[in-house]
Amino acid sequence: MKNIDSFTHTRGESVYLDDIPVLVGSLYGAVYGSPLAHGKITKLDLSEALALEGVVRIFTYQDIPGKNQIGGIIPDEPLMAEDEVHFNGMPVAFVVASTKEIADAAVKKINIEIDPLPIVTDPRLAKKNGSLIVPPRTFKLGDSENAFASCKHIYEGIAETNGQEHLYIETQGAYAIPSENNSIKVYSSTQGPTAVQRHMADVLAIPMHRIEVDVTRLGGGFGGKEDQATSWAVFCGLAAFLLKKPVKYSLNRMEDMRMTGKRNPYTSDYKIGLDENLKIKAYEVSFYQNAGASADLSPAVLERTLFHSTNSYFVPNVTATAYSCRTNLPPNTAFRGFGGPQGMFVIESAIAKVAESLGIDASVIQEKNLLVTGDEFSYGQIAESEAGACWNKASAIFDIETLRKEITAFNSKNDLFKKGLSFMPICFGISFTKTPMNQARALVHVYTDGSVNISTGAVEMGQGVNTKMVQVAATIFSISPDQIKISTTNTFRVANTSPSAASATADLNGKAVQIACNNILQRLKEVAATKFNCSADDIKIENEKVFVNNQSSEMTWKDLIGEGYLKRISLSEHGHYATPGLHFDQSKEKGHPFAYHVYGTAITTVTIDCVRGIYEIDSVKIVNDFGTSMNTIIDRGQIEGGLVQGIGWMTMEEIVYDAEGRLRSNALSTYKVPDIYSVPKTIDLEFLNTQNDNLAIFKSKAVGEPPLMYGIGTYFALRNAIKAFNPNSGIGYSAPMTPEKVLLGLYHSKNV
Repeated sequence: MKNIDSFTHTRGESVYLDDIPVLVGSLYGAVYGSPLAHGKITKLDLSEALALEGVVRIFTYQDIPGKNQIGGIIPDEPLMAEDEVHFNGMPVAFVVASTKEIADAAVKKINIEIDPLPIVTDPRLAKKNGSLIVPPRTFKLGDSENAFASCKHIYEGIAETNGQEHLYIETQGAYAIPSENNSIKVYSSTQGPTAVQRHMADVLAIPMHRIEVDVTRLGGGFGGKEDQATSWAVFCGLAAFLLKKPVKYSLNRMEDMRMTGKRNPYTSDYKIGLDENLKIKAYEVSFYQNAGASADLSPAVLERTLFHSTNSYFVPNVTATAYSCRTNLPPNTAFRGFGGPQGMFVIESAIAKVAESLGIDASVIQEKNLLVTGDEFSYGQIAESEAGACWNKASAIFDIETLRKEITAFNSKNDLFKKGLSFMPICFGISFTKTPMNQARALVHVYTDGSVNISTGAVEMGQGVNTKMVQVAATIFSISPDQIKISTTNTFRVANTSPSAASATADLNGKAVQIACNNILQRLKEVAATKFNCSADDIKIENEKVFVNNQSSEMTWKDLIGEGYLKRISLSEHGHYATPGLHFDQSKEKGHPFAYHVYGTAITTVTIDCVRGIYEIDSVKIVNDFGTSMNTIIDRGQIEGGLVQGIGWMTMEEIVYDAEGRLRSNALSTYKVPDIYSVPKTIDLEFLNTQNDNLAIFKSKAVGEPPLMYGIGTYFALRNAIKAFNPNSGIGYSAPMTPEKVLLGLYHSKNV
């Protein structure tokens, strides 16, 4: 089945926030962000800005009717600064004017005086100062301290990963329209409509039922619009509520990059121990997460780091501790992978260090320690593993031995170009790790002409979830997808939604659609059974025809709907789904937090120009655990997109803040993402199809986040190529591996 948005996308007809026609009299907003990263506000002068013709009003925290608070997990994030600013770009005031240009001009005329306070950007320093968002958490399995005593090989080190800018094509924005009875309708570019609704209600001091949040689709999200879309919508809602005028605010690119949080950077210490057979017996790791100025989603990101600290390996003795460190940067937030890749990078670095020290290939250690079904994760869940199956299939179908020989031959014949190869196995848990969030609802209407309308809590942001929802209904009803329409995501039609995140959106909302459709279908079968004087179990619908005892009748789908209407049965259903079997006890750090895991293996080859430090990614060959894919076209696209985004994070996407907390990589001239010239020359993707029972919709495993982790393999392939040129290179384990770092690594401790 093709993506249902393909036609309108390619014709430029798909509706995003900026395509919504604005009402006559609409006003436009702009945020004034703090010019300093930390300090006490001693003076805020708005007079010059207010005097500008066209400026309607400038809002500060003093104008808020309710709570000046939008923190989700922890209430530590004011909508607007009160007495103190905590990061460069922290909202201090919201200007509303008759045009966007006037609002932007007025922002520049605001005068502020701030007494500077110490600025901290290093999470290790924040931890040393005792500045933590939440208390540290530790996952333990076995006894790592004593297990090291029996290890033959013990290594310690530091591994670091930088942040990553979401760089969605559509920037943050919202459009709020006041309506009668002190109500508001908000169009928001958000992954979490209910979060917008909830926080706006708190800020405005009105109940949630007066706030309607509507989302047609996003021009990309990647986690950056899960929580961080909230503030911009609330600004518009606040102004619209108080001025009784529609208010719109779409951030420009530099505003968006400056004022929003990124993927959490991490710096980590590790210690790993192996026996004489290269089995990992003990692993200890301390993660120092750079949370930024407030919690946002960092505590949840931190938790997922712990869940994925041993990646695809079984380690019987683990102690993993994580610190969420408060710094003077914009609050960092969700990003595809949500802490998992940061944890995986550290253990892959530890394995690479062991392998280099012993003079063996890291894949030897990786393969020996892959999870098998029955192994226990550090958090208590028992693995149902496809790790070995993915690894073995990748090795066989991609002929790894021939590939190794070709690379060895190339490197022996070339002095100024070197190739590198790496294996990257992945294991990624699917579910929100906060158990109550694993629920979804769907509203399905069947109209008397046989057409179907579906509303869910899923937000379409390019991942194809709407197509999968249509596919679920079309399969259950056995009707043409053309008969089915997906409505916008709307908090008045489907309430209390979880955000579209955690790779669980299709599973949760698809299962809710499945329940609703099956309930309607059962009622329709009973109608048909009465007409044909048989059991409802004898009725089937296939290709819009009614079958009785496997024999086609003259009744069509449309006839059956008409009959059901005459019999006064409900042709609508509200389906609710909650993932069964999930639980996690944070007091013990044990439980069963994931519905299932996605496994896979990527084999990456690269070539480095050893004179310039530039490189090419020759190929990435992947075997991915899809379960039973329900849509191979969409799933293939998600794997390829996730892989390239992961490669960008590992190679060229470098976030740079200076010591004053100012973002220096603040435009597309200074922040680079992969383009068509920097993606792998070849991406080979093979499906590992299994019939194992899982909790995925139609047994089709999630594809949103897992493929990003394949990109980590590019880092280690580049490292191996550097070592092929300079075996004595002392290059550390710090991502991204930019061409500058490659060049330094090539000639580190090397006489030239």
